[in-house]
Amino acid sequence: MNWSRIPSLAALRAFEATARGQSFSKAARELNVTHAAIAQHVRSLEAEFGEALVVRQGRGLILSPEGQRLADALSAGFETIADGVEDLRRLTEDRPLHISVTPSFASHWLMPQIGEFWARHPEVTLNINPSTDLVDMRRGGFDLAIRYGDGDWPGLEMELLTDGDFWVVAHPDLLEGRTTTCLSDVQDLPWVMESFMLERSALIAQEGVSMDALNLTLLNTGDLVMSATLAGLGVTVQPRSLVEREIQNGSLVRICALKQETLGYYIVTVPGRSPKGLGVFSKWLLSKADT
Repeated sequence: MNWSRIPSLAALRAFEATARGQSFSKAARELNVTHAAIAQHVRSLEAEFGEALVVRQGRGLILSPEGQRLADALSAGFETIADGVEDLRRLTEDRPLHISVTPSFASHWLMPQIGEFWARHPEVTLNINPSTDLVDMRRGGFDLAIRYGDGDWPGLEMELLTDGDFWVVAHPDLLEGRTTTCLSDVQDLPWVMESFMLERSALIAQEGVSMDALNLTLLNTGDLVMSATLAGLGVTVQPRSLVEREIQNGSLVRICALKQETLGYYIVTVPGRSPKGLGVFSKWLLSKADT
């Protein structure tokens, strides 16, 4: 298609609206522009084609034979465009929401509670993608991500879901009934943590415990760390939101809390992207974080 030979789409749209209503004024109201703007667009088309497209008749307008031919073509073309847009809109509205979460968050926070959302909102389908990769939400087609960090991701919209508190936890059997209120009480025990743990290393150091002095095993993922911790293989440091449920049911014991003001789990969305169900799911996530 040679776009250089096609007039301004705004002018073609103005003419098509004029032809349907046989009035500059009606076209102006429909397109929310001035009468003069519509007339100028039509005159520009007449100048480009060297043909009269509309002819005044009494107080109204009629189309010339050339104008009628162009109007018929534009009407069919714009109708095809409108049908294509509506088909895509319906497809977009009916598709699942694409959600990106870390495996640890999915396993220990989202999935234990998601049944309630499914029961309340069967009309909203979710495609949950657990991955440790930092996804590109625009290119990857994700509608919502739950990310851990400081909330500074340019070009995206963020809303804090859970705070950045860390809890030091262990299985009751590992503690063997000892009284524990601070890190120094458990520094002689085995520890398990993720390979990427820079923030947690700093928090531990702030408590006066040397990382080098710990009997520490590093594992590749948060899921492996949690599995090892639940099996009684070591003490670990985890975001509060990921271990609260285990603390409540007695699977783990909280030894102490470490505060990190700048970090937390955030709901992250793309500005201007609001598919069906996104608001409902975001509201539900926030309601569960408050309980």
